[in-house]
Amino acid sequence: MERVHSFGPVLWPDSRVLVLGTVPSPKSRENQINYGNPRNRFWPVLAALWDETDPKTSEGRHELLRRRHVALWDVLESCEIKGASDASISDPVPNDIARVLALAPICAVFTTGSTATKLYRRLCEPACGVPCTGLPSTSPANAAWTFEKLVEAYLPVRHAADSTLTL
Repeated sequence: MERVHSFGPVLWPDSRVLVLGTVPSPKSRENQINYGNPRNRFWPVLAALWDETDPKTSEGRHELLRRRHVALWDVLESCEIKGASDASISDPVPNDIARVLALAPICAVFTTGSTATKLYRRLCEPACGVPCTGLPSTSPANAAWTFEKLVEAYLPVRHAADSTLTL
């Protein structure tokens, strides 16, 4: 077990959707970007929502988020974890989600994976008062979900981000 910490939030003043993972994996920490494992399908799924190609670079991926008004962060500021196993998480410390909500007009919060959803509902939602929509994990460990099914499951992210553009 090792104590790991979240990266800072990736957001802009016009971010309208907040997507939260649990905590960066070892590969993400090594590559210095959330969902940094090359086998994780998060970035290809997100790009596919808008019929784009995964930009592959950190800068390109952050630009995709900016253009689509999507903020990205983690439910946890820190925790004890063994490798990338969310099931091994202990001593979780939540991020201050209210801080992000105060910096941008976020209208929808999504969590990626069942552990992120459970932790958000237990640790963050009572503090910030904003419910989340749980989405399936894009981790390679979640092989039961095909790429096509993941894109379909993540469509609410696009709908929330796009629908707010007309407000």
